[in-house]
Amino acid sequence: MATYYQEPSRTFSEYLLLPNLTTKDCVPDHIDLTTPLVRYRRGEAASLSIKLPFASAIMQAVSDDRMAIALATHGGIAFLYASQPFNRQADMVRKVKDVNPTQPLVVGAGINSRDYAERVPALVEAGVDILCIDSSEGYNEWQRETIEFIRNRYGNSVKVGAGNVVGREGFLYLAAAGADFVKVGIGGGSMCITRETKGIGRGQASALIDVAAARDEYYDATDTYIPICSDGGIAQDHHIVFALGMGANFVMMGRYFARFDESPTQKVRLGDQWVKEYWGEGSNRARNWQRYHEGGASRLEFEEGIDCYIPSTGPLAKNLQTTVSKIKSTMCNCGAKSISELQEKARFTLVSQLTYLEGDAHDVILKHELPTADGVRDAG
Repeated sequence: MATYYQEPSRTFSEYLLLPNLTTKDCVPDHIDLTTPLVRYRRGEAASLSIKLPFASAIMQAVSDDRMAIALATHGGIAFLYASQPFNRQADMVRKVKDVNPTQPLVVGAGINSRDYAERVPALVEAGVDILCIDSSEGYNEWQRETIEFIRNRYGNSVKVGAGNVVGREGFLYLAAAGADFVKVGIGGGSMCITRETKGIGRGQASALIDVAAARDEYYDATDTYIPICSDGGIAQDHHIVFALGMGANFVMMGRYFARFDESPTQKVRLGDQWVKEYWGEGSNRARNWQRYHEGGASRLEFEEGIDCYIPSTGPLAKNLQTTVSKIKSTMCNCGAKSISELQEKARFTLVSQLTYLEGDAHDVILKHELPTADGVRDAG
């Protein structure tokens, strides 16, 4: 008999954070966003961590060597896209690792569960810091076999994340397989249509809450802590704080980074606006069949992503600074000076549709929406 979950599948937009006491020492300059990337034993430190809990998505339209250099310079990590020849991907790794020898930059790379026997050695030889199996849905035996190949050949010296999953069963399966971190989320990306085409997925908040609980139980039972990455569902900057508070150690984002000058896509003029091209790995443009392969033909049978435009917002550094400022301000309101403290102290409340509307500007006339004498909106 089928299993039914009575609780609705929730998104980040259905929650708000309640403020906690903010002490005088809980100010933005005192907030530490350092977070682990890989599993570690109780009482020990993770062998690999980042100073900013941001990862750019494993996508053609997002993560090349230029994005990797820019993001790593600011403390995050890019996972170079896997839907390209492995020798070219390895060359990207070398470009990142060679750019600034006095301050080595951390870089990740996506792999798939098809050509890993050739791709992984090339990436390891190039100096990649961490790998991630890129799949729309990762609760499967192909991911376990991929991890087993890496463990048999390299032991624990090569770090690899796995996913994506949306529940405790998937997390526990990949944890037992040896994943160094587990990625959470199916169908929540801005250009992803997996839920529409296949009916597979879960609201990102519900998925993350469930997986985080399983992670904590696994830690209590085994003394091994496995970081989780929230992938998808980030529509607003404050959703990043929600993801971290609900148990994620870091977030992976596509659209967020694709907007920036450093992303590998074209910047074009569309009417009176500058935009950037953005397409999903499941689109006919990317044709990344390995990401969606389920043992059938070696081709993309149908689309699970779209090809679109997004507003261009300028350089990464300026945008990232604004986002980080918002995150730290929210954490101050929660009385938390670290991600782990946020996860202990965060208090979430579900919101009604009227509560959501109340939180936006309302019952006013916005100046930038006023028409001018000739009918054209005032840009001032």
